[in-house]
Amino acid sequence: MTFTELFTLDFMQRALIAAFFTGLAAPAVGTYLVQRRLALMGDGIGHVAVTGVALGLLTGASPTWTAVAVAVLGAVVIEVIRERGNTNGDVALALLFYGGLAGGVLITGIAGESASVLQGFLFGSITTINVTDIVVVMVLAAVTALVCVGLSPQLFAVAQDQEFAQVAGLRIRYYNLLVAVLAAVSVTVAMRTVGLLLVSALMVVPVATSQQLTRSFRTTLGAAMVLGVLASVGGLVLSAWASFHATVAPGPTIVLLSLAGFVTTWPVGAWLRHRRRLTAPFPAVDDVPVERVDEQHPHDHGPDCGHVAVPHGDHVDYVHDGHRHAVHGGHYDEH
Repeated sequence: MTFTELFTLDFMQRALIAAFFTGLAAPAVGTYLVQRRLALMGDGIGHVAVTGVALGLLTGASPTWTAVAVAVLGAVVIEVIRERGNTNGDVALALLFYGGLAGGVLITGIAGESASVLQGFLFGSITTINVTDIVVVMVLAAVTALVCVGLSPQLFAVAQDQEFAQVAGLRIRYYNLLVAVLAAVSVTVAMRTVGLLLVSALMVVPVATSQQLTRSFRTTLGAAMVLGVLASVGGLVLSAWASFHATVAPGPTIVLLSLAGFVTTWPVGAWLRHRRRLTAPFPAVDDVPVERVDEQHPHDHGPDCGHVAVPHGDHVDYVHDGHRHAVHGGHYDEH
C-alpha cells in the first residue's frame, strides 16, 4: 500500500476528522486558560479524566462519556477550590493530578483490566477511533469552539481583569465555571487524539506560538485555532508517513510538531517585539527637556537616511546615536 492509498481507508479518514476538530477546539479554550495563567489546568483535568475512563471500563459504559462526566466534575471542583478555598489553585491542581491518576489505575485493576489498557487513552489512539466516537468528537468540539468564539468578549474580560468585569456587570463565577467546563470537554475530545497526558500541550503551545506573532486577543484566538488544526492534521499525516519506516504514534508527533512551530516562530516574535520597542512613541509627559542641536548637524535625516522613524505628534523623530532628533526649522531638537 502506498502513502496516498492509506488515506482512502475509512479509519484514516475518521482520524483526519478527529484531528481537525480536536485541533480547532483545544487551543480555543487554551487561549483563555493562558490568559488566566492556568496553563496547566488542562493537564490536571486530564489526570482526573483517567478515573472517568476507568469507571467506564468498570461499569461497561462508554469511557468517553464517563470521562466527560468526571472531567467536568473535576474542573468544577478545581474552580470552586481556586475561588473559595484557602488552598491556592496550584495546590488544588496538584491534588487532583495525583488523586485522579492513582484512582484511575486502581479502578482499572478492580475492573479486571491491566494498566496497559489505559495506554490508548493516556497517549492517544486516533487510528482506532470508531464512527460513534467521531460523532461525539465533532459535536463536542464544535460546541466548544462556537462558545469560545461567540462569547469571546465576555470570556476575555473575565480572564483579563475580573474586577473590571464585575464592575461592568458580568457574572464572574458563571463565566469562570463555563471556561472550566469547556476545558474539561476539550480534554475528553482530545483524549483519543493526543492522549490525556499530552492534551495540555495542544491547548497551550498553539496559543503561545500565536502570541509570538499577534498583538490583539481576537487575532491570537483565531491564529491559535488555525495553528492547532495545522499541528493536529500535520502531525497525523507526518506520523502516517513515518510509520512506513518505523512505529510512530500520532499523539506525540502532533505535540512535537506543535512545539517545533513555537521554536520556529520565537525568533520572529523576539524581532517583532524589538521593532515595536524601537518605534514606540515617547510617553506623554510635561516639561520634556529639549536640547537644540548645532546648525551644522553632520547628518540630514529623511526617508532614506537609514535611521528608525518614529511618528511623534505632528512630526517625525529619527533615532540617532541613542537620541531622537526632530526636525525643527533649520535645526534639530534632541530628546
